[in-house]
Amino acid sequence: MAGRGTPATALLAKQRIAHTLHSYDHDPRHDSYGLEAAEALGLAPERVFKTLVAEVDGALAVGVVPVTAQLDLKALAAALGGKKAKMAVVADAERATGYVAGGISPLGQKKRLPLVLDDSANGFETIFCSAGRRGLEVELSPADLATLTKAVLAPIAAA
Repeated sequence: MAGRGTPATALLAKQRIAHTLHSYDHDPRHDSYGLEAAEALGLAPERVFKTLVAEVDGALAVGVVPVTAQLDLKALAAALGGKKAKMAVVADAERATGYVAGGISPLGQKKRLPLVLDDSANGFETIFCSAGRRGLEVELSPADLATLTKAVLAPIAAA
């Protein structure tokens, strides 16, 4: 399974972006996909980011925050010039991104959604995020992630 590519890995290869893939055995009983990745790969959880799909003023958008944090919906809306945000229905998120929950990558989504990356990512040389499948993470620079996704950087993580 780890040998099969994803739209995220295809995009990274096509754009010749320096990255490293890290795979682990996903445990479907684990409470948190992101914390599971951090534990399985022996990483500081602050460096592992989760991709969350929300609705901002009725349109889908993406927030990428550390797995140790929650997405601040008001901050997400403000970063995108919106007024109100709420978490998206899982089926809508999966349909728009082309990925399954727990494996939604900020990269290579079926439909390019506005994306906000929490500015804490800039505190690290590299960060980890889903590579498009449960049990597969990609390590890359926050700058490369922001460039590829046309991300807005803003403080959108809440404790």
